[in-house]
Amino acid sequence: MSQKRDETAAAVLALLEMLAGEGPANRFEAPVEEARRRGVTGADLETVEQVKRMALSLHARLDRRQQWSAALTTLVDTACDLAAPHTVEETLTTITRRARLLLGADASWIALPASDGRAFRLHALDGHVSMLNTGLRLPWDAGLAAAVLAHRAPLWTSDYLADDSFRHAPEPDQWIKAEGLHAVLAVPLSRGTRPLGTLHVAERGVRRFSADEIALVNMLAEVGGVALERATHLAEARAELSVLRERASRAETELASARRLAAAQRTLLDMVLGGCDPHALAEEVRTTLGAPVLLCSAHGTVVAAAGGMAEDSRGALARAAMDARPLATSSPVLLEGGTWSVPVFTGSHYLGALYVDAGPSLTGDEAELLRHAARASAVLLFLQEGSTTVAEEQFRDELLDDLLNGGPRPREQLERRARRLGIGLDQPHVVVIARPEGGTQAQAVAWASSRARRDNGLKTTHEGNIVLLLPGTDPGATARTVHDDLASLLGHPVTVSGSGPVADPSGVRHGYREAARCLDAMTALGTVGTSASTQEMGFVGLLLSDHVDAERFIESTIGPVLHYDEQRLTELTRTLDAYFDTGGSPTYAAEQLHVHPNTVARRLERISDLIGPDWQKPERALEVQLALRLSRIRRVLKGRGEPAAGRPAGDQEA
Repeated sequence: MSQKRDETAAAVLALLEMLAGEGPANRFEAPVEEARRRGVTGADLETVEQVKRMALSLHARLDRRQQWSAALTTLVDTACDLAAPHTVEETLTTITRRARLLLGADASWIALPASDGRAFRLHALDGHVSMLNTGLRLPWDAGLAAAVLAHRAPLWTSDYLADDSFRHAPEPDQWIKAEGLHAVLAVPLSRGTRPLGTLHVAERGVRRFSADEIALVNMLAEVGGVALERATHLAEARAELSVLRERASRAETELASARRLAAAQRTLLDMVLGGCDPHALAEEVRTTLGAPVLLCSAHGTVVAAAGGMAEDSRGALARAAMDARPLATSSPVLLEGGTWSVPVFTGSHYLGALYVDAGPSLTGDEAELLRHAARASAVLLFLQEGSTTVAEEQFRDELLDDLLNGGPRPREQLERRARRLGIGLDQPHVVVIARPEGGTQAQAVAWASSRARRDNGLKTTHEGNIVLLLPGTDPGATARTVHDDLASLLGHPVTVSGSGPVADPSGVRHGYREAARCLDAMTALGTVGTSASTQEMGFVGLLLSDHVDAERFIESTIGPVLHYDEQRLTELTRTLDAYFDTGGSPTYAAEQLHVHPNTVARRLERISDLIGPDWQKPERALEVQLALRLSRIRRVLKGRGEPAAGRPAGDQEA
């Protein structure tokens, strides 16, 4: 027994030595036969057999790993080769050659869409023996390439011509037969995330492709796709280089045009600084552009004209110059009738508009000349009358700043300063705060200046926002108008709040504080980009007001119900109290009121008729409950000390 165990151990040791030495697989049977010859039988022989099987399994794994390592090395070498700059054809040739060597296959090629997008063309064939591939077009909807692009996954066949799992076509079948190919593997050749074509590897014998072989070719296709994309970009860059050369020549032409434009700009500026009148400037612009020119002030008067523009057109354009919308852009804007408009302003102060009847289209040089003419006109108007306009704007801003700051200035002094501007602070005004949500504030400030001047109000910037004091009694409507106009002008959201009306200098500060609280509340409630007034915000507006007006809140919320009860001696208000006290249950409310549920239902319908059908929605219901409580407190306070008086029940069913 000891001798058999020694023989068994010797056989196992021999197998391990062969495994460690990476001996050929066909020699692993020799130690087993030697052990059997030396008399090893039974369980010992079975142990030797088991060790042999394990050794063969490990040997096969090591062999596959070595093959995989060699294949990965080939892939790395391929990636290094493709990293160098190549043309598209050179890149395709490298991919097909490495694919054939990677699998030891007989042939490889790439199929890419033809220029017309209706077929495939063969590229960079490697290992072919026939000339049928010259100019060969493969159908778009047939062959293994079409099947691969349709499934976006690798496909293979052990015998191409005998496989009916995909659609055949005469052209590719004839070429495959001429080459003597049978087994074909095709994988998608990707360019980014979009398959660009297919990479094929084929052999002239019938065989199956293993999962490792498919994975290797697929990885090569991914690396090749990246290289092909870069080669394509390089070719495109070379094409763009030739385009850039053409552009450079055009740039030289444009440079000459720019120099001519600069000369015209210097001429206009020299005329203005030399003390010319507006008519001479308009005539120079007309001569340069060859079109009638009209210069209007912000007050709607014609400053200068040159050319044969019709009188009715002059009047319409002069009136349009009073609108602040031209400030939306400094570029020429085409109006009806082929007239172009350019705003004239200094900083944020709008001085007027320049109009040129140049037809439906302008060249780039003409548009730039119009902008230069507008700047020259701005300098001219500023030198003649702009300083007075700017001083008046500053005087208006300072007056509103003093009203908002609430300093120690006497009321009479503030009213006297306002009267000089034609503003009566004893008349009803509303306070509006506008906050642009993005973009620059210059256009918004310019628009606010024009709006205040047009409506005979005041404007300033205070605490980073635009503040307007405008004549009126409805702050909500004014805030909506300001919001709509300013948002349309700027092209991005604007948050606007309003308060008032106020009719004395001290009330302006209180109105501003209410509007500022309203703006902060809108931000906290997530209603940025809209408009509202303190009166429109329900009980929130009641909290925001400097002067709490519970009477107005009650009247606006449940006033129709209270008046209905007073006029008809009904109990709608008491029904509302019971309805909310019982958690919104008409049945429980009827029990509390000692009436039939149908009576409560009819009363609730009448309430909906009086104050609107949405009074039971959560937000509105909260306001109704608050108004009911305030009304109850008001009745208690008014009735304190007065003798109790009964009142008839009236129409119990409303």
